[in-house]
Amino acid sequence: MRLEGKTALITGAGSGMGRVASVLFAQEGARVVATDIGRDGLDGTAALVGAGAGRSILALTGDVTNAADVESWVRAGVERYGRLDVLYNNAGIFPDADRSVLEMDEETYQRTLDVNLKGVMLCCKHAIPEIARSGGGSVINVASFVALVGCTVPQDAYTASKGAVLALTKSLAVQFGPQRVRVNAICPGPVLTPLLVDLFPSEEEKDKRLRRIPLGRFGLPEDIAYAALYLASDESSWTTGTEFVVDGGITVNYF
Repeated sequence: MRLEGKTALITGAGSGMGRVASVLFAQEGARVVATDIGRDGLDGTAALVGAGAGRSILALTGDVTNAADVESWVRAGVERYGRLDVLYNNAGIFPDADRSVLEMDEETYQRTLDVNLKGVMLCCKHAIPEIARSGGGSVINVASFVALVGCTVPQDAYTASKGAVLALTKSLAVQFGPQRVRVNAICPGPVLTPLLVDLFPSEEEKDKRLRRIPLGRFGLPEDIAYAALYLASDESSWTTGTEFVVDGGITVNYF
């Protein structure tokens, strides 16, 4: 198993990509510390992980923007499992009110940056020292393809937050490489989660976006989880500071 003996903390684990990653990491031998803001989704994730023989999960609620919550997750994980090897910063939001800076209210902008960027910062702040104490490991930050290209349907708070995640990823990779802590970012294209489906008011809007993807389909949560699995495993032991683009080719499509 590719993550045998490792402990992984996964944020936003109550649904979507975070839930799929939690199950996959557990199947590959990881002990999973799964976190989310709500209990219902986490209980569902814990049930899926716990259905497999020999799998272990610690499900904890809290807010990634709250330093005390984040610190408590790391502390509880280390107390339960004795070490921390992987941090998967998956939690994020994409508010309906996120549009052009000309139209967006300040509250939407600030809340998006708090969750998508401050949350990553806080998790790294508290998790990286423990990962280093374990002899090194992997931090995986979820950015987005929109951090790499412009968009005619603007989502400027989300885009700004994910661009900042890329910059932070590179800075952390340089800082903590000597301690054998690898830090990489995944840039997903459009992935079929409930969040994405809600963004399509009609089949026409859905098809318009689908035509931009050379591989002819939207991504699945599994597509991103398998990329994260590689980055979490020792197979990526010489990979750090990267932008791992998993987008069906959308960012290389001229028109």
